[in-house]
Amino acid sequence: MNRATIRRSLIRERARLEQLKEGLYDELGDPQDQQGLGDLGNSEQHPADAGSERFERDKGLSIIADLDAELGEVKSALHRLQHGSYGTCEICRRPIPEARLQVRPATRFCVQDQQRVERQVRSA
Repeated sequence: MNRATIRRSLIRERARLEQLKEGLYDELGDPQDQQGLGDLGNSEQHPADAGSERFERDKGLSIIADLDAELGEVKSALHRLQHGSYGTCEICRRPIPEARLQVRPATRFCVQDQQRVERQVRSA
């Protein structure tokens, strides 16, 4: 893959993630507004319904946080591409196989180092 193709792929991924995030915000309303999502403060609402709405809101906010993290990875990948370090594992410094980059264009690690990082996170 050439640099222009990689850049287009990353920009498309960024747009996709931003669109998902915007859609979730549209569903949830303003996350700072505690009265959003069906007026959670409504005293006439059954407590189970309020709990379900709170759960769905929290789940949506968690997904938004994950999307923000993915957007950060894409931004970082664009930075690496611009500075010539894209496609190199940040741990072992070996080239990341093109097949992996096609599947996960924002990846920072080769498969082996990605597995090590995930094991460390799980054991922490």
